[in-house]
Amino acid sequence: MNAQQQQTGHYAPVNGLNLYYEIHGSGRPLVLLHGGGSTIETTYGRILPQLAKTHQVIAIELQAHGHTKDIDRPLSFEQDADDVAALLKLLKIQKADIMGFSNGGTTSLQIAIRHPQLVNKLVLASATYKRSGMQSGFFDGFNNATADMLPKPLKDAFLKANPDPKGLQAMFERDVARMVAFKDISDTAIKLIAAPALVINGDAEVVRTEHALELSHTLQHAQLAILPGGHGDYIGEVCSPDKNTKMPELVIVMIEEFLRK
Repeated sequence: MNAQQQQTGHYAPVNGLNLYYEIHGSGRPLVLLHGGGSTIETTYGRILPQLAKTHQVIAIELQAHGHTKDIDRPLSFEQDADDVAALLKLLKIQKADIMGFSNGGTTSLQIAIRHPQLVNKLVLASATYKRSGMQSGFFDGFNNATADMLPKPLKDAFLKANPDPKGLQAMFERDVARMVAFKDISDTAIKLIAAPALVINGDAEVVRTEHALELSHTLQHAQLAILPGGHGDYIGEVCSPDKNTKMPELVIVMIEEFLRK
């Protein structure tokens, strides 16, 4: 753990977990939820410092990810949502903006469904709520998946946070099992979400642009942004091929505009 994390990193006893979270900046609370196989740093390293200039950023590492060690219970988006809600209660935060990327976006939807009183606004980045939202063949890839297939930047970041290779294997197995078991969230449940939402998607990524459009139409109050690039390229996610892209700066402005209104 570096000096920055020692100052900002904390653990909270939440639903049997020792849940790791960081607090950066000040202002209205903004919760950041990472993608599958990821950490705070790999998903949000590029944009978190900017967001922390205008918000109290609460960035969380969910069960089996990064600094938060796995425990003996299944991984689900619903459970992750309940863990986030429990942490906010512990921190005495009554309402927050929630931003989730990829799996974190699905968790954000579950927070809005299960704990609507906690949610001010939603930023849903490459979020999925139906199996049909993923590119054709996506779910077939899990049949013979091994941890070796995890991109090296994600592996390295996990082992930096938790040097135990068994932890890496546990995270991989949890994420695979969750995706294999993933069931659609009903349109009815999505339609009941009253919080304003900003839906963001890449035009050449694993989440279909048609799905992002469908999500934005099904939500009561949503805006949609389709941006050039792959999964998370627009926020400078660690696996993005272009490290010098200015796209994250544009996205920060969009997010700030949306949250400010």
